Amino acid sequence: MTGEPSTRHIVVMGVSGAGKTTVAHGIAASTGLSFAEADEFHSEANVARMRAGVPLDDEARWPWLRALADWMASRHREGVSTVLACSALKRSYRDVLRQGPPSVEFVHLDGPTEVIRQRMSIRTHRYMPASLLDSQTATLERLWPDEQGVVLDLQLSSDELVTAAVEQLGLPVRQVSATEPHP
Repeated sequence: MTGEPSTRHIVVMGVSGAGKTTVAHGIAASTGLSFAEADEFHSEANVARMRAGVPLDDEARWPWLRALADWMASRHREGVSTVLACSALKRSYRDVLRQGPPSVEFVHLDGPTEVIRQRMSIRTHRYMPASLLDSQTATLERLWPDEQGVVLDLQLSSDELVTAAVEQLGLPVRQVSATEPHP
């Protein structure tokens, strides 16, 4: 026994419009894992750049990814399991995230670009214009065989995706009492 707390750290990944935030929220509600939205960790400069339709380069992403890894590592030290909605498009980005807690598992929401583009056309995002979808799709590196995680078809309903993620990762489902408000 190392004295390390036993925690789980899940990153729901994929391009913008794949449904990461919705699915990560659903996993948090089902399991009690602490939720974070990676977009909230971007610097003002990164947000301004994306708002202007300029894709982030790796130089702009490294501090952001390190902040996310630090957030998960801090929660791990507190004994708190997490679920993070984060694009995590490249293996090298996921490698940085894995430098935080002892173990990180990924849920890759994957599917046709046309479906994602259609979703993005009917939603609003504070700073992620649909015009950046092509650069994200070009950047995306699917999970490598040695990476812990699952790939799910983003064409499933949100509820089906949450259920599949929880079941395939073997996450414990939180018991909700009759008096507790449902999320």
